[in-house]
Amino acid sequence: MKFLSSSLMLCLFVLQAICQPLNTNKLDSLFNTLANKKLAMGSLAISINGKAQYKKAVGYADLNNQIAANTGTRYRVGSVSKMFTAVMVFQLIEEKKLSLTDKLSHFYGDVPDAENITISHLLNHRSGLHSYTEDTDYSTWMSSAQSHAQMLAIIRKLKPDFAPGTKAAYSNTNYLLLSYIIEQIDQKPYSEALKQRITLKTGLKDTYFGDLTDISKNESCSYKYNEGNWYQIKETDLSIHSGAGSIVSTPTDLVKFIEALYEGKLIGSASLNEMQTMKDGYGMGMFPFSFEDKTAFGHNGRIEEFYAAVRYFPEEKMAMAYCTNGILYPRADILTGIQRICFNKPYAIPFTNLTPLGSHDLDQYTGMYTSDNRAIVVNVGKNQSELLIETRGKAFEVQPIGKHYFMQQGLGYFFEFEPKKNTLLIKETDNIYYLKRQ
Repeated sequence: MKFLSSSLMLCLFVLQAICQPLNTNKLDSLFNTLANKKLAMGSLAISINGKAQYKKAVGYADLNNQIAANTGTRYRVGSVSKMFTAVMVFQLIEEKKLSLTDKLSHFYGDVPDAENITISHLLNHRSGLHSYTEDTDYSTWMSSAQSHAQMLAIIRKLKPDFAPGTKAAYSNTNYLLLSYIIEQIDQKPYSEALKQRITLKTGLKDTYFGDLTDISKNESCSYKYNEGNWYQIKETDLSIHSGAGSIVSTPTDLVKFIEALYEGKLIGSASLNEMQTMKDGYGMGMFPFSFEDKTAFGHNGRIEEFYAAVRYFPEEKMAMAYCTNGILYPRADILTGIQRICFNKPYAIPFTNLTPLGSHDLDQYTGMYTSDNRAIVVNVGKNQSELLIETRGKAFEVQPIGKHYFMQQGLGYFFEFEPKKNTLLIKETDNIYYLKRQ
């Protein structure tokens, strides 16, 4: 009876946590603050139990022409495309047209180690194939259309990083080859396979294989912030990436996609279990993302200055997707803020309720900080009530944005201190550097 009562109480607690209304006002406050401070542009969608709970867009789709973003604005989603590709591979497996043990040599025998690489290795990044985006010449051809033959020629000349199956390392080459294999089996372009296998089935009207950005189609350009202004970034030709990173979508569509995946509308439960089973931290088109005692599954993406993230929390049946075409405030901090608000955890909106810092308050941060694995030295001092940071020959004041958190907006640097641990995190969009006070 005690066990039954405890179980019932636990169920009621979980149900109560899930059923608490989403704090949309606080989400608005977060994104309005970031937009007003020129720290982020983009769009967010959140759904619970298959019902849309929140949509928000800030910033511009086309800054040069002052075209504001809206919740239907379409973004390049980069490697989130890999989730779509993995789903199509598992559809082919369920149709008995492919298997996880099939060798790459059956399709592309002249790729290095093809006779030892399986479909499974490609899906969970255990092939050892070097990523074509790490090719030393990549920047010279990334903006020009590339045929399959040209891309395969590039892949053939890349030396493998390790023997197939011995470890895991992220490589775009894996999913480029998987998308070519889908085309071979389906006898149609990846764009058409995507349409027939996923978008038409799930009503994703804003998801497709991308091309040159077309503002008239509500597609967005991407921008990088530097010294007070956003600058448009040169486009990558999407013929290069195919199923590794060429999809355009919206947060609303990404939420619908991952919900359909977990509702069994695209693949069976056994296939989904394969996708979310981790080996050396890699699933098959998915990664786990922890938030306190909860685990979500999904994928991140980056191409140019587009960043995308899609998450699904199976226990809570909560889906969220965030796409941005211009980011200065660290993306991980934005996602953490979204999740803390969604799960009703304490969270302070940046720049709000700040306690004025006096000279004595700054003493807890001062000193020299170094990195164990990078040639980074940061000296932290003060000028009366201003914190001063010197690194790489530059000295500058930083602005407080939260507890133990400061930024230098012009340079795009964010500094998060943990005085009691004598540590400093330097954040630059997706890059995080860990330093220790000497």
